Amino acid sequence: MRRKEKEITDITEIERIIRSGAVCRIGLCVDDVPYIVPMYYGYRNRCLYFHAALKGKKLDMIKQNNQVCFEIDVESKIVNTGVPCDWKNSYESVIGSGIASVIKDPAEKMLALNVLIEHYSPGTSYDFPNKNVQRTAVIKIEITEMTGKKST
Repeated sequence: MRRKEKEITDITEIERIIRSGAVCRIGLCVDDVPYIVPMYYGYRNRCLYFHAALKGKKLDMIKQNNQVCFEIDVESKIVNTGVPCDWKNSYESVIGSGIASVIKDPAEKMLALNVLIEHYSPGTSYDFPNKNVQRTAVIKIEITEMTGKKST
């Protein structure tokens, strides 16, 4: 990282940012063509979880190249300093990379879906109907590296 004074290395701080985010952008790439998609997510044990339709571009790309990257940012604001071309930005962010897979096991899918629900509604869990689990794809990203950044 070029601006070391902005780097966050404390894993507790990095995970706080991940847990406070609303949207995670995942980056995929096939045949040197990148694709970024914003998604709702859940986080547990250095893994990100996402739900998706059973068919689509994301799943097709993951099958071809399961190496992905991700970005989550919170508290993003533009700060008008009163001087044109010298405005500042304030934010906290986490970027990282990992290996994506599609969860097949119904019990593991249900657990992952509850991790997602917990992210947006703490203390809530569901016993999802089997038909809902069957018609939902769940993507898991096992994080291999991540770093945080803060600008105030």
